[in-house]
Amino acid sequence: MTTQPKQHEVLAKAVSFLNKQNREPRVAHILLQHHLNVSRAAFYAMMRDPVPEHVLDAFINDIKKHAETGVPVQHLTGQATFYGRDFTVNEDVLIPRPETEEVVQQAITMTHECAEQNRPFTIVDVGTGSGVIAITLALELPETTVYATDISQAALTVAQKNAHQLQAHVTFLEGDFLQPIIDNDILPNLVIANPPYIPSTSVAALPDTVKHFDPACALFAGKDGLAAYRTIMAQSKDIPAPEAFIFEIGHDQGEAVQSLVRQTYPASDVTVHRDLHGKERIVTAILHKSTD
Repeated sequence: MTTQPKQHEVLAKAVSFLNKQNREPRVAHILLQHHLNVSRAAFYAMMRDPVPEHVLDAFINDIKKHAETGVPVQHLTGQATFYGRDFTVNEDVLIPRPETEEVVQQAITMTHECAEQNRPFTIVDVGTGSGVIAITLALELPETTVYATDISQAALTVAQKNAHQLQAHVTFLEGDFLQPIIDNDILPNLVIANPPYIPSTSVAALPDTVKHFDPACALFAGKDGLAAYRTIMAQSKDIPAPEAFIFEIGHDQGEAVQSLVRQTYPASDVTVHRDLHGKERIVTAILHKSTD
């Protein structure tokens, strides 16, 4: 009779295999916990327990699939954690990055600074994808009204599912960036966007976990990576000027995006913020209303 391997043995073997394949070893922890369907605390308390055969088979299959193809662990589990919450993700949406949590935190801070008591405050998340930004803001700032747009109906289906699961009040609109906001005469106070910003010429440099699995429309934005920002700035002229913009940017795009905002809104305070790793990550703009 064959003895089932213990959890720590299975994990050690998988970690060694992933290291040899130049893959992240933490994927083994994530996948085994997923297939065991237990909490993080229970997972680490069960290290000396045998792993059931059906769990072991499914786990090994996913480990091999990740190692051979680069399929993201989030696609294998069907979810990603963002701002302490679990979101459904699939091949129709960009997998949320930890850096985007800093963008959300910036939005929360700016909302508290801009919003006045007893005055409605409307946030628009442009190109929402899985909805992580809009849904998180709706839950963290329940006194605000949140809209979210995306040109992809498939992405909006994922976002709506996430909003329902997390009981977040977000209105989703299909269309290109700010166009649905213009068409519906919505007046946003804050516009936030994590648009595609990778130059199309940089595709070869991306890891296979990104370029083969994230939707291209959520990654690439023309030869210089700035096409989405240009479109959003141009569209914003067709709505009464918001009070603020927040953009997630590429690590070398701070000056270029700052310049685009200032060209559209010369009377604005535009700031480039660096993330926890010291890279340019966020551009914020506070617009000053004309007194003419």
